[in-house]
Amino acid sequence: MADDDYVYDEESGEWLPASEAAALSASRDAVEVRDAVGNLLADGDQVTLIKDLVVKGAGQTLKQGTLIKSIRLTGDAQEIDCKFDGIKGLVLRAEFVRKR
Repeated sequence: MADDDYVYDEESGEWLPASEAAALSASRDAVEVRDAVGNLLADGDQVTLIKDLVVKGAGQTLKQGTLIKSIRLTGDAQEIDCKFDGIKGLVLRAEFVRKR
């Protein structure tokens, strides 16, 4: 779209420049992921487990207080993707972690 194109925004009921409408749409689609305490999580954050978790398929238990480094957000408000030694493809629920 050219900069001089205008798009009708149904939520606000106004005509907006196309570039502004695209930025507004992207901000509406952004998913906020919050930890157990309510802190906002972002890619690359370090988190600590607040509860012992049994990892299915790995035969291992992650203990409370375990530090998980460099998380990645998945686009789901409840799940975070992370790496941990010996466990491949670990996905944790945000309600069981606290931002460090």
